[in-house]
This record gives sequence, structure tokens and C-alpha cells, in this order.
Amino acid sequence: MANITESYQKNAILSPDKIAIHTSNQQISYKEWNQLINQTANWLHSHQSKTIGILLPNGIPFLQMFAGASKAGWIAVPYDMKWNLADLEKRVKLSNPSIIVTTKEMYNKINPIIPNVKVLDDILLEIAKFDSLSSIEINENLPFYVGFTSGTTGSPKAFIRSQDSWVASFDCNRFDFGLDESDQTLIPGALIHSHFLYGVISTLYLGGTVILLEKFSPLNVISRINSFPITTIYVVPTMIEALIKEGIQVDQSMKILSSGAKWTEKSKIEFRHLFPAMTIYEFFGASELSFITVLSDRDGDHKAKTVGKPCYGVELQIRLPDQELAKPNETGKIYVKSKYLIDGYFEENERTIHSIQDNDGWATVHDMGFIDEDGFLTINGREKNMILYGGINIFPEEIEKVISLHPDVEEVAVVGLSNPYWGQIVAAVIKGNSNSFELKRFCKTHLSAFKIPRKWFFQNEMPYTTSGKIARAELIKQIEMQVTNN
Repeated sequence: MANITESYQKNAILSPDKIAIHTSNQQISYKEWNQLINQTANWLHSHQSKTIGILLPNGIPFLQMFAGASKAGWIAVPYDMKWNLADLEKRVKLSNPSIIVTTKEMYNKINPIIPNVKVLDDILLEIAKFDSLSSIEINENLPFYVGFTSGTTGSPKAFIRSQDSWVASFDCNRFDFGLDESDQTLIPGALIHSHFLYGVISTLYLGGTVILLEKFSPLNVISRINSFPITTIYVVPTMIEALIKEGIQVDQSMKILSSGAKWTEKSKIEFRHLFPAMTIYEFFGASELSFITVLSDRDGDHKAKTVGKPCYGVELQIRLPDQELAKPNETGKIYVKSKYLIDGYFEENERTIHSIQDNDGWATVHDMGFIDEDGFLTINGREKNMILYGGINIFPEEIEKVISLHPDVEEVAVVGLSNPYWGQIVAAVIKGNSNSFELKRFCKTHLSAFKIPRKWFFQNEMPYTTSGKIARAELIKQIEMQVTNN
């Protein structure tokens, strides 16, 4: 069976002195990396348990624990250093690790409230005593990674992923993005997010070099681009906005791999002006489904409103409410079939994994959209966010895209409010300096009349889930309270 670390020994033999990972204060060759992962795996193998929690900042130790756990057949559970104690406790209870590795400072904060916590420096001393040769053979497709998805409710949900799913998805790097061992990949985001963690692990599997930032800042990104022969950067759209604000032009040729929210056309134009030699790949995916579609530069010019075509090894279906397959350009629920899907979800105190796949291997996270006659997918929005206005389905994501283009809007969320006549009406919550009159006029030039928000609310801050998404359920409570009090 596959293992995300299976190429390390080959890379160490073929290119022993090649740098595997480069941080601001440390670098490690493939020979050293392979030895370190073997030592870490052998140390873990000496314990009886099988789950390790990782509560560390970006750096080689984080990746050492993650890859070492995979090599040993353990499950790795990354935790976010920014979570408050209550959020951390929830996720530790849910994932039930036998060891949590963290910094001395964090240890002093959370011990003895969180069980089984060990200090990184002490662990590294223990690991150094173990053999640097591999002595572990894993002959089954074991689960290796637990992640958390909170959606818009704020309640954590744990998903579990197998070795095979990630190793299979490395083919997307090869076939969809043209990546290989020659790549120097810049990872500017936190490893707690699977987009950036995957970027590191897939680069190491292919034999490339990872340049890892401890913390994102646009100036640090520019600095690394000027210091290293970067060929690829993993980003999310908020990072692009931060780079645009700096206004520094970069003429170096690179690939940008973007996941998360779709870029606005305004951002793309501004970005291309500052980074004229960049090749942009936007890919649509989900924590549970991994890669789904990709939109390349070539296709982006004439299919800008889509999220592209299916990635290598991915099949798509659009299903109507009666489960019949939709026709081209007919909206329905998006179903995905590939080798990249998670094993499933699991609940606290329950070791049973609940698969997300149906009997034929198809899965959905309840996104709605359509496939056009050329095979390109367009996302309308998430089913649970859909607003039912007088029998008409309205997707708030479409309205949010429009309102976000207004220069005085910092952030926007569109939700449905209960209405005795219409069922629901469209309401917009705005963070920014605009007003409802100006925004209504702006919407009239871009939206059908029935999609223009009927209610407008202005707030200094939005409520967020721990994963940084707007907490829509909490937001609806807040504005309904405003309506009641007024």
C-alpha cells in the first residue's frame, strides 16, 4: 500500500545533498530528512498507541512529526496554535490522541488541563537516540490524518483520511499543474490548513524543495521570491489581496496554485498587472473531497465564471432532487467520485467511521451548480445557504460576489431572513464604509431585481468559526435580534 513518505529513501539516494525543506533559520537535505523521519517513526513505533497530536508552529518539527507518524502507521492530528483553550479541548476530546507534542510555552499554558502533552525539545532528545534506518513495514492502507471542518455552525466535525487518498492525489500535481522534482515550492500559509500541508507533503513526495514561511506576510513572500528560484506558490485569495496592496511588481515566472474562495475579476486584473509572468491555476475542492476541478490561465479567459474542468482522476455528476442526472446548464447537487475522498467522519467516543460515499462511490458536500456543454463546472452555492424567496431559489454566494466588488465593502455575508409572505427575504450584512442606497444602486447594474437584498445591516465585525469562515447561523441570530429590538 502507498505511503506519503515512500519516496524519501529514493530521494535520499539519488539527491542526498539536495535541500528538502528551507525555513528562515534551518535547512535540511533529503539524506538528513530521510534519516530524521526514520528516527521519528522508530520512536513512535516503540509506543503502543497510534495517534499523535501536533500543536506546533510552522517549521521542520511540525512536518517531522506529521511525516514520521505516517511512516510509523500512526494517525497525525494537527491542532491550531490560535485556538482558544475551549476550542482546543473540544478537538482533543474528539480526536483522542495518546501524545500531543507542543512548545514549552504552550505546554505551560495548557498543562494539566489538556492530557498527554509533551514538550517538543524533550521529544527531539528522545528521537535522536533511535536508529536512522527504516525498520517498519506498513502493508495496509491505514488512516493517517485527522482534520476538522466546522462549516458555518462552529461545531467541530472530525474527518479521517487514508494514505492512499493523498498519494493518489499527487497525480494531480503532475498532470494538472505540471509539477515535478525540479520545483522550488513556496508555502506561505499555516500548516494547520490542509491546502498548505498538502503543498509541502506533495512537493517532498515528488522530490522538490519546500521554502516554508513561519508566518504569512506579503513582504516575506516577496523577499523569498527575490532570494530563491521559486517556481510554485500555494496561496488562498486573501493572500493575493495582501500582495496586491503592497503594489510591488514581480517579473519572475511562477505557477500560482490557489484554493478557497474564487478570485474576483478585479483581483485577477490587478494581480496580472503586478505579476505578469505568473501562470494561475485555481482549483475547487473541499476538505472531504480533495481536488475536484481546476481552471487554468488558458481556460480562464473564456470560462472566467466557472471553476474549471474535473481534475485528473475525478468524475462529476449533477443530480436533481429526484436523483436524476441533470442536463447541461441545469442546476443540481454536485457529486464527486475519485480516489481522493476521505474515509469519512467520526464522532466523539465512537471509533466507527461514517463514510460519505454512496454504494457506487459517489460523495457530496451539498454544493449546488451546473456543468456547461463544454464540461466546465459553475458553482451556485451551498445547499444549506440557499434562500427560498417566494418559491425561487437564490444562492447568496452570487450576491456576495457582486457586493464584494464595491470598493467600500470590506466583507459581506448574504443570508435569508424569515418572512410571513415570501418565506424568506434576502438580507445583506456589510462590514465597510458604504450605505444601503449606494449598494442597492450598485446591485441594480449587476443583479436581477429579485436578488437585490431587501434588508441591509452594517457591522464593525463579523462572527467567525474557528476555521475563519463567517458563522452564518450566528450572524442570522444577531440580525434577527436587531430586527426584534427595533
